[in-house]
Amino acid sequence: MYKVMLVDDEAVVRDGLKNTIDWAKHGFALIGDYANGREAWDAIEEAKPDLVISDISMPFMDGLELTGLIAASYPYIKVLILTGYDQFEYAQQAIRLKVTDFILKPITAAEIRTLLDRIRAEMDQEMQRREDLTRLHSQLHQSLPLLKERFLERLVALGLTRPEIEERFAYFGIPPASPPFLAIAADIDDFGDRDAHFSDAHDAEFLRFAAYNIFEETVQDREDVLLFRTREERMVAVLYGHDDESALYEQAFGVAEQLRHHVERFLGFTVTVGIGRPCASAEQLPQSYRGALSALDYRFLMGKNRVLGIADLEGEAAAAPLLADRCRRLAAAVRTGSSDEAYAHIEDTVRELKTSRLPIEACFLHMQKLVLTLTDAIQEMGIPTGSEALPLWLTDVYKFKTLDEIERWLKEIVAAMMDAAAGSRNRFILEQIGKATAYIEAHYASDKLTLQELCRHVLMSTSYFSQMFKQHTGETFVECLTRVRMDKAKTLLRTTPLKFYEIAAQVGYADPNYFSLLFKKHAGMTPRDFRDGTAEEAYR
Repeated sequence: MYKVMLVDDEAVVRDGLKNTIDWAKHGFALIGDYANGREAWDAIEEAKPDLVISDISMPFMDGLELTGLIAASYPYIKVLILTGYDQFEYAQQAIRLKVTDFILKPITAAEIRTLLDRIRAEMDQEMQRREDLTRLHSQLHQSLPLLKERFLERLVALGLTRPEIEERFAYFGIPPASPPFLAIAADIDDFGDRDAHFSDAHDAEFLRFAAYNIFEETVQDREDVLLFRTREERMVAVLYGHDDESALYEQAFGVAEQLRHHVERFLGFTVTVGIGRPCASAEQLPQSYRGALSALDYRFLMGKNRVLGIADLEGEAAAAPLLADRCRRLAAAVRTGSSDEAYAHIEDTVRELKTSRLPIEACFLHMQKLVLTLTDAIQEMGIPTGSEALPLWLTDVYKFKTLDEIERWLKEIVAAMMDAAAGSRNRFILEQIGKATAYIEAHYASDKLTLQELCRHVLMSTSYFSQMFKQHTGETFVECLTRVRMDKAKTLLRTTPLKFYEIAAQVGYADPNYFSLLFKKHAGMTPRDFRDGTAEEAYR
């Protein structure tokens, strides 16, 4: 059964539609009718109907404005426009807003019934498509090769964490890979004489596929290679698992030379292959991949149809290539309170600098970039910088004589930041909990008081607020509200002659029987017994 709403400022139209249409017979449940778009929008946000039937010309908010809001926030809700305005601009706007239909008044009940049947049939088809899990599984299976390529591209281009890598390897059925790792990137130089004879883009795509097929055949007997194509039409291979990095580097040159030779011999055009530097873990593959791409760039100087190794062209790495990425991840770890991850990024940066053989001034410069990253994070998190707990200046790195000393200092700064941030969060949470309890005390008499209303007041999500409220008060929202209401009820029972149903209403319960049940559960006796017992004590 689909939910439908009526919106029309003419009561006679709404009543006519409500009374002349057997909504259930056509597969709809009429959940409300409204005189203007503003009232309808409030109800739509709450009820999320499947279909809205609306007039155009209405006070406060017209039908087209309402349709625009629906299209922006709930595009799955269908809108049927009924209007007496036969103007082209209205039809244009309705089409632009993707309304389901635009119908001119007057319209008969039979026409409405026909429209409802058609719309229900469309909705049934949409639901069937969404629920066709067999089809979805089939589509997923067909998409797996492309999804695998996109995963591998992200692995080498952007980098992933170890848990992400292990999870996706298992999902795509890729055997676990052991270090070291090395990336190879091959790029077609051109198609030679064929370029002048291509009839369309399919010819070029066919040759790219043929080159990739040769790459696959070149490595098909190896179990130490991951092969894929990027969206830039490069062919990329990741080699791994050799005894040492030099052996891996030699193997990479052998694979690359086979590819270059076979493409030239069997396809009649050429490729250039760039080889990156070996790296110690899969998480560092972006470093090796960037090296492979840098080697490809040397094609400009060295010419086409070559195998180019970045280590041969540039020698040892002259800087920490992942420093910018380390800074970004360090800042993210600090903001999210992940101290272990922050420490790991600092340790990795120091380790890379130690092996980079950079001059001491260059090392100081890289450490200052980490300091600047932490300084920015301190400001963004609103942590006071004037206290002795967080002395952080770019020139402070010069007072240390070793990278190990700077590493310990940066870790101390991170720990102090974590403590300061935790204190700020606790103060904020306590303030919000105080606001919430005060709000409960002020509004306990309303039978409409809900957790959602309270969370809107304190600007917190319901799940996080519920967790924090229970943690700091020992009560859930419902337990707290019930306790406050019962305490107020006890006071009224002691001090006033009000009837029980009047007391129930004053403490937020529209149903006096439900109030009595809650009171007995809370106080261990009925409201009458409580009042009688209080009177007896006063008499004594």
